[in-house]
Amino acid sequence: MARTRKRRVMNQINVVPYIDVTLVLLVIFMVTAPMTNPGVVDLPKVGQALKQPQVPPLVLTVKLNNKIEFDNKPMPRDELLLAVRQALTKAPERSVVIAADKNVKYDDVIGVMDLLKQNKVDKVGLLLGPAK
Repeated sequence: MARTRKRRVMNQINVVPYIDVTLVLLVIFMVTAPMTNPGVVDLPKVGQALKQPQVPPLVLTVKLNNKIEFDNKPMPRDELLLAVRQALTKAPERSVVIAADKNVKYDDVIGVMDLLKQNKVDKVGLLLGPAK
């Protein structure tokens, strides 16, 4: 006589298939996420291409000790203005850029820029390094 085994009723949920489905979905998202590019911006076009200046700009360097250099020569502010004006009279299309150490106070850099603007130097900008 063969005994038939009675099956017990399961009172627990088998979660293994749910974990498998979740892992498959995770892999699908990980593979497709780099393919999507949500940061694409369609920039407006300009009528004329921007041209790089033919003449290199004059570079003023502001050091950490608030000393200013022009052509790698330290100069007081009054001599600096005279040297910049002389260089701009020879080539008025040149611009002036201010290079400063990243630890120089913002106020010092703006002070040099303001000094140039007050003395009718119109093309003044900041020199930046490449992004790291």
